[in-house]
Amino acid sequence: MDALVLLIPFLPLLAAVVIGIGHVAGLFIGERREIMVAELACGALSLSCLMALTLLISDCLGSNQGYFSAGVWFSSEHFIVKFNFLTSGLGIRLAALFSLLLAVIARFAVNYLHRETGFYRFFFVFCLFDAAMMFLLLSANVLNTFIGWEVAGVCSYLLIAYSYQRPVATENATRVYLTNRVGDVGFIVGIGLCYAWLDSVNWQTLQEAAQELTIGEATGISLCFALAAAAKSAQLPFSPWLARAMEGPTPSSAAFYGAVMVHSGVFLLCLMAPVIEQSPFARAVIGLVGFATAVYGFVVVQTQTDIKSLLAFSIAGHLGLMFVECSLGLWVIASWHLCAHAVVRCWQLLTAPSLLQQFKPVLSASERKTLPGWLYIVSLQQFWLDQVMTWALINPIRGLSQDLSYFDDHVVDNIIGVPAPAIGRLSSLAQLEEERLGARLNDELDDFAHGSGFAGVLTVWAAKFVHWVEDRFVLRGVGKDAIHAGKQLGHLANKFEQVILRPRYLVLFVCITFLVAF
Repeated sequence: MDALVLLIPFLPLLAAVVIGIGHVAGLFIGERREIMVAELACGALSLSCLMALTLLISDCLGSNQGYFSAGVWFSSEHFIVKFNFLTSGLGIRLAALFSLLLAVIARFAVNYLHRETGFYRFFFVFCLFDAAMMFLLLSANVLNTFIGWEVAGVCSYLLIAYSYQRPVATENATRVYLTNRVGDVGFIVGIGLCYAWLDSVNWQTLQEAAQELTIGEATGISLCFALAAAAKSAQLPFSPWLARAMEGPTPSSAAFYGAVMVHSGVFLLCLMAPVIEQSPFARAVIGLVGFATAVYGFVVVQTQTDIKSLLAFSIAGHLGLMFVECSLGLWVIASWHLCAHAVVRCWQLLTAPSLLQQFKPVLSASERKTLPGWLYIVSLQQFWLDQVMTWALINPIRGLSQDLSYFDDHVVDNIIGVPAPAIGRLSSLAQLEEERLGARLNDELDDFAHGSGFAGVLTVWAAKFVHWVEDRFVLRGVGKDAIHAGKQLGHLANKFEQVILRPRYLVLFVCITFLVAF
């Protein structure tokens, strides 16, 4: 039964590959192919869910061994990473629940996205996301978990930017992606510390060897993974990204930020439970962050007028409570809270488009509780966290990208001769040299450019020579003259190096160097 674990991520991955290749090849285009793609995606997700439920029942009956290895992924001396999976514990329970929710969301999306231009693109990314999450939940080592973690983040970016024609969608997707990369830094450092101090990256080994860690080592590993968990689960100071992520279509919001991906951080803390329990400081930090996020979510929710934004901050608040439960050592309560929260938020986000039509206010304006004036303003501005993250994270990266773009446009393009799209002409090395030397060869009325005087003649010759070099070796193709000349230069350089490295010439060179120095 343990071998069934391979089918859980493989089936949706296969569906994603088929949909992607079919769409690129032009087989899945137009409304008439929607039913075929929908049945393919929903069928793969349903079969994956069936495999997960079967494996869960087998685990409850005590038939699973709890571990399955499909071979070695890669090895380097003593560092060996296997392609292995866990078939018992919290991972298989969440895999069964999440695969069921994702199958329901996929069926909902068939009608919701009918006749949308990105219909096939959505189901390709959705199936890939399902495979990534199953891989994340069931992997038996940290590196494979990180692969699922990263692929799920890429899928999140693609579906937030589903309406990529809209600048707001692409901007929000980019901001969310950059914010989550901060947590990935903690994840990568945590992997390195695990191998350095415990000589293993397997989850079971890490959990069993947690008692051997000193308090400082346990604190270092715990804080690294806590950073990754806080970023992925929208804890302070990363909470604002969750509201921006609601820019995507409703099915993706329900899957990523209601039911599945946003709970990955809590799941990661549960995997690290034995290590976290060895560090009182790390537990205190996790508890304070969770409590602050819960309070933040409660306050900000009071002033939200958009249903999806309201749900986003409410979700962040509940995830904060799960962090508090983890810090107190209430791991079972945190896992049950996670499962119940996933189901409720999935239903709420799927029904969000029609919720306002069904909503009827039960309190009059005088009966509703309001926040104090100063707190209302702070809540309305979401504690200015979004502006702080923009200043601390987005602006430095934006400035770096602008500097690199300037360097590419004004230096690299001029050197290699890339066409300048703005003016529709070739901005080549010859033109750069002509401008630098003052020769305007395209201006027939300029006497200086036609060689008036000795300086003009030299300028014309220099410009023509540079133009000949560029035309001969750059513009006419690197595969002919440039490669031949490069080979000749390479042979000459090798011969020169062989001569220079002969002992008598080397000794002569050393003597000359001493004579010049003294």
